[in-house]
Amino acid sequence: MTSAPVFTQQIPDTAARGVEFISLSHLNPSTELNPVPTRGIDLGYFRKYVRALEDGGYDYTLLPYGSNSADSFVVASAVGQLTERIKPIVALRPNTTFPLVAAQKLATLDQLTEGRAVVHLISGGSDAEQARQGDYLPKDRRYARTAEYIDLLRRAWGERAPFSHEGEFYRFDDFGPGFAPHGETIPISIGGQSDQAFQVGGEQADVFSFWGEPLDDLRGEIERVHAIARAAGRTTLPRIWVTFRPIVAETDELAWRKAHEYVARIGETFAKSAYGKQSHHRDAPQNVGSQRALSFAERSELYDRALWTRTAAVTNAAGASTALVGSPETVAAAILDYVDRGADLVSIRGYDTLADAVDYGEHVLPLVRQELAHREATGTRGKLQSEHLGNYGEDYRRFAEAGR
Repeated sequence: MTSAPVFTQQIPDTAARGVEFISLSHLNPSTELNPVPTRGIDLGYFRKYVRALEDGGYDYTLLPYGSNSADSFVVASAVGQLTERIKPIVALRPNTTFPLVAAQKLATLDQLTEGRAVVHLISGGSDAEQARQGDYLPKDRRYARTAEYIDLLRRAWGERAPFSHEGEFYRFDDFGPGFAPHGETIPISIGGQSDQAFQVGGEQADVFSFWGEPLDDLRGEIERVHAIARAAGRTTLPRIWVTFRPIVAETDELAWRKAHEYVARIGETFAKSAYGKQSHHRDAPQNVGSQRALSFAERSELYDRALWTRTAAVTNAAGASTALVGSPETVAAAILDYVDRGADLVSIRGYDTLADAVDYGEHVLPLVRQELAHREATGTRGKLQSEHLGNYGEDYRRFAEAGR
């Protein structure tokens, strides 16, 4: 059992005042639990999934990108037309789209959605995956390219007269003015755990994203990126996005039964390379984020209130894979622990994709928002974190260990 911190009514100084929720849009019913051989879009399923996000109260949805995936711009445009409130986040690799063209596409999406577009830039964590689409730039230069890319996106949206550019990676003459977004600009997110990622993110990004890590480790990373932002003279610090894969059931005990069943099935799927890009992730990961996730998994399976790392271990940390396990109350309390450390964008997506998205919207998001409304109204913390202790209580670890 992890020693419980003291949950007083005082709101921590590091706490975010609010939180917005992100999910990832799935194009078909294939999952890590039940892989279905397909490379296509199940349009009925996709519509149902996006509607579940809108009805469930999510604020954003990420449209992922890979060399063998659907095009994120086109899917984001579909999300924009199928919803009225959800903000589509376009995952974009700088090597795939010239920055002025990307600016044009994103501004078009932003106008069509009346200001809802967001872009998440993926500098590239795997040389092999980058090479599949002809990108042979060394990893230590890819973030330098991203830095130049961000500057050009913002200039394309904001310059009122033609401009030319000759940089390390891009050159053009007399561009502009470009196609304008709905508002003044479009939020830009990046992620990564390398030194270069922190430097670019701290200096230039509107949002910096992390995978789910132990609380103290994540807080240290937040302080690091914010220190870089302050040193660059920024007065508005990057927002913090953290991603989890919650496993939720009516009680903590039932959630752990589900978790042990899930991890066995996920491990089997990964061993067979039966789902998505898993066949590309058998070797030691090149990206620092996956290396960190595996190091946490080697050190312990369970951290803080509800963070479980075995899901990362069995998938070789192929993408965001750490779980929060427990009842809706325990998982909501765990999310609030991260809000208290400074996260104000929380991505939660499940292993049973559509069913989990619905469950989170019905049972988890309202609890988090209820607590934050209480804080706003009273200036004090409510009781959710002090009453639903998870791994800080006596029974939780017994449930966690029962299915081993």
